[in-house]
Amino acid sequence: MTRLALFLTASLLIAGPAMAQTMSQGDMAGMKMQPSSPPAATTSPAQGGMAGMPGMSAPAAPAQPAPAPSTATPPVQSPPPWSGDYAADRYFDPAAMAHARAMTREEMGGMAFSKVMLNLGEYQAGSGGGYRWDGEAWAGHDLDRFLVRSEGDGSTKQSLETAEAQALYSRAVGRYVDLQAGVRQDFAPRARTYLTLGARALAPYWFDLEGALFVSTQGQVLARAEGTYDLRLTQRLVLQPRAEFNFAASDDPRTRTGSGLSNAELGLRLRYEIRREFAPYVGVSWDRKVGRTASYFRAVGEAPAGAAFVVGLRGWF
Repeated sequence: MTRLALFLTASLLIAGPAMAQTMSQGDMAGMKMQPSSPPAATTSPAQGGMAGMPGMSAPAAPAQPAPAPSTATPPVQSPPPWSGDYAADRYFDPAAMAHARAMTREEMGGMAFSKVMLNLGEYQAGSGGGYRWDGEAWAGHDLDRFLVRSEGDGSTKQSLETAEAQALYSRAVGRYVDLQAGVRQDFAPRARTYLTLGARALAPYWFDLEGALFVSTQGQVLARAEGTYDLRLTQRLVLQPRAEFNFAASDDPRTRTGSGLSNAELGLRLRYEIRREFAPYVGVSWDRKVGRTASYFRAVGEAPAGAAFVVGLRGWF
C-alpha cells in the first residue's frame, strides 16, 4: 500500500503541469476564445518614421470642429395667384353665395355708420348770462365720412354773438388721424364764407386734438386749435379739461378780430354719465380776448375777459 501511494503521488506531480498547459491552449468546453488583435497605429505627417517603432506610441489626431449651423434666411416665396374659385359655389347656388359674401364684408367693416353728437349745450351764468353750443353729425364708413358741424354762443341781453356751420368731407389717413376739407359759413357777427382745411387726431394718452385753417372769399385767414381730455374718475363720473385758441392773420374791425392770437378759452367740466349717451355736467369756463381783439371789445364797452359757471348736457345717438 505504501508503494502504491507513492506511485500515484509521483504520477500526479509529473502530469499536472502538462495538463494545465494543454487546457490553456485548447478550447474550453462551451467557450471559444477569440484572439485579441493589437490596436492599429496612427501615423501623422509630423511623426514620420516614428510610427511602428518599438516602445513609441503616436498621439491621437486632434478633433475636427463641428461645422457651424447655417444662418442664411430661405428666400420668401409669394403665394400662387388666386384662381377666383370658391369651393362653396360647387355645392350651392353661386349667386346666393356671392350675396352672402357681400353681406359678410358689409357687416365686418364695410357697413355705413352715422352719429349725432352734442359736445356742448350749456347755460353760462356769468355777467349777464349766456349760452353756448357745439355739435356735429356725420355719416359714412370707416375711411370716408361726410360731416356737418355747428357752434356758437350768445347772451340773454343780445342776439347771437357768434354762429357758424361747417360742411366737411373727412378721410382717415392713419389709424388715429383724419383729414377734413370743406366750407364754413358764418352767420354772426357777420355773414361770411370760408374754405376749410383741417385735421382731427387722437394723440397718445387719449388726447382729442383738432386744428383747422379757414380762408374766406374776401381774403381773411383764420385758424383754430382745440383739445379735450376725458379723465375718468369713476365708471360714470368724468372730468374733462378743454382748451380752444383762435388766430387771425390780419385785423378785421367788422368782426372785431385782431391779428395774432385773438382769444383763448379754457374750461373744466365734470359730467355724470347716466348713460353713455346722456350726461349732464357742471363746470367753469374762462374766456380771454387778446391784443387788438381786446381793444375792439373795450371800445364798445365790453370786458375782454370773464369767467362763468356753466351747467349743460352732453349727449349723442
